[in-house]
Amino acid sequence: MRVEQLTASIGAELVDVDLNDAIHDDGLFAEIRAALLQHKVLFLRDQDISRAEHVAFAERFGQLEDHPVAGSHPQYPGLVQIYKRPDQPMDRYENAWHTDATWREAPPMGCVLRCLEGPEVGADTMWANMVLAYENLPAHVKTEIAGLRARHSIEASFGAAMPIERRLALKEQYPDPEHPVVRVHPETGEKVLFVNAFTTHFTNFHTAAHVRYGQDYNPGGADLLRYLVSQAFIPEYQVRWRWKPNSMAIWDNRSTQHYAVMDYAPCHRKMERAGIIGDKPFGIGERDLNARTPETALA
Repeated sequence: MRVEQLTASIGAELVDVDLNDAIHDDGLFAEIRAALLQHKVLFLRDQDISRAEHVAFAERFGQLEDHPVAGSHPQYPGLVQIYKRPDQPMDRYENAWHTDATWREAPPMGCVLRCLEGPEVGADTMWANMVLAYENLPAHVKTEIAGLRARHSIEASFGAAMPIERRLALKEQYPDPEHPVVRVHPETGEKVLFVNAFTTHFTNFHTAAHVRYGQDYNPGGADLLRYLVSQAFIPEYQVRWRWKPNSMAIWDNRSTQHYAVMDYAPCHRKMERAGIIGDKPFGIGERDLNARTPETALA
């Protein structure tokens, strides 16, 4: 297997490798996982694999999860079908910079996405390195956000276009979780800027350190959140991938954001994504509640 870096900041293509082999080859899978932690998103061409093999490879990272709005394949729970038709309106939540499902208490650790069908030109996907986005923030901003926490919402995103009864039921099923604005990566220890299109507001901004008068709260917090979300827009942090049938992407959802470019309508586009259950995020100075202690390691 060759690992060919695609940009100076994020992304690498795996060449001369068949993901079928990684299902059973522990050494090869360990190489792929190490490359993922280093490059944050990996790409492959010409992976002629079945749905069962797609699921089997993704499950090497962990248990898969369904999506409450996007449907999964009936025979393969956790394999989400992202199918677009010419007569269908575009999904306005794909063409926004986001980290998948941060509206969960424990967002996915990563995803494995395969292209089944797409247009000759267009429908690219972009990823951004949110570790680098944090590293390059001005020092005073890092100080300001070190202890901040924020809400993430499925109700305000996927639920917004639903009838009110369905929207409120969705919120009851998935109450808006609170995550640290700066997440510590549980495997690498890197600090990650962890706000995106699902983030609605800070929960602990209204303190004497930030607010002189009540008037400071709304514009101050809202402007800071907007500034932080916009860091994913910077091209120096990004990689762009052009899809072809049987192309695949594997990404670390804990350290990246992505954006599906909606420039191909009207056209068919069929993608299938396996999302891997992750851990509850923890921030700077917080204890990793997911870590296995010597006592639990024997359980």
